[in-house]
Amino acid sequence: MKLVKLGVLVFAVFAASFLSNAAFAEDGAKQKAVLVTGASTGIGRNLAERLAAEGHFVYAGARKDADLKELDAIDNIKAVKLDVTNHEQIDAAVELIKSEGRGLYGLVNNAGVAVMGTVAETEHSDLHWVFSVNVVGVVSVTRAFLPMILEEQGRISTTGSISGTLSSPGFSVYSMSKHAMEAFTDSLAGEVEPLGVQVSIIEPGNYKSHIRRTVAENAVKAAAAAGDELSAEDKAFMEQMTQRELQMKEPDEVSDAFLHALFSESPQRRYMVVPEEREAEITIRKALSEVVELNEWDLYKYDRDELVKMLDEALAAE
Repeated sequence: MKLVKLGVLVFAVFAASFLSNAAFAEDGAKQKAVLVTGASTGIGRNLAERLAAEGHFVYAGARKDADLKELDAIDNIKAVKLDVTNHEQIDAAVELIKSEGRGLYGLVNNAGVAVMGTVAETEHSDLHWVFSVNVVGVVSVTRAFLPMILEEQGRISTTGSISGTLSSPGFSVYSMSKHAMEAFTDSLAGEVEPLGVQVSIIEPGNYKSHIRRTVAENAVKAAAAAGDELSAEDKAFMEQMTQRELQMKEPDEVSDAFLHALFSESPQRRYMVVPEEREAEITIRKALSEVVELNEWDLYKYDRDELVKMLDEALAAE
């Protein structure tokens, strides 16, 4: 968004805020509307149902007709056909939500995909697909709905991952896409927080999210389309990954974090949400190791006491 447009938008936001505040005073608290992308399964479905149960109105984005029908049957949920890579569907969703007259207080960028494979072996088409959904799709949806969020002085939250900090062999593409969401969150926050919109990223660990099952299913389909067959070792690994996900915790704690980000008076920029202490320790240790690495080869190197002082200052600022 160019600076001139941003300046015009600032005036519009404050004017809209004045009018909406007047309406609020006359009519009492109104039901807040939130759009959740990727609401058909996993974290998105859990959050959509939780928001609806707590009295908020949810526009639940999904791609498949069967999922849309299921979502539409839930009180306080209106299903919206929304593939985040399809600009026509994004534009149609904007017009639909505008026509409903509720406004849009919250946007949850949750739609996401993953593939497995080493850097050397991952197909270019898979690389493009993951980034088109996890990065370009997030930006496209955010840009499309940003004027409505600004009018409400609302909230924007994105599903990141501890994989945005941790990177392991075989999951580089997914980790790269989630690391991009770290930069997206900080940049967007700097642009819109002065206008009254709060921005957060929720970074889950290993919860039941359906994404691992989808990775396994897509790997089988890709092999079949190429006329190949997965090795017995690969099949065993895929089955193990699927069974492991089925045993994971439901993402209720992830929804707790989203609710805080969306409705708390003091939302955090980042929320790490993990089901066990080990995942938290690994993630924090990795972040700290990056600080050490950044500090190691530099003209302006800081000693331990100076680093500890910086850490204390960061903790005090929270």
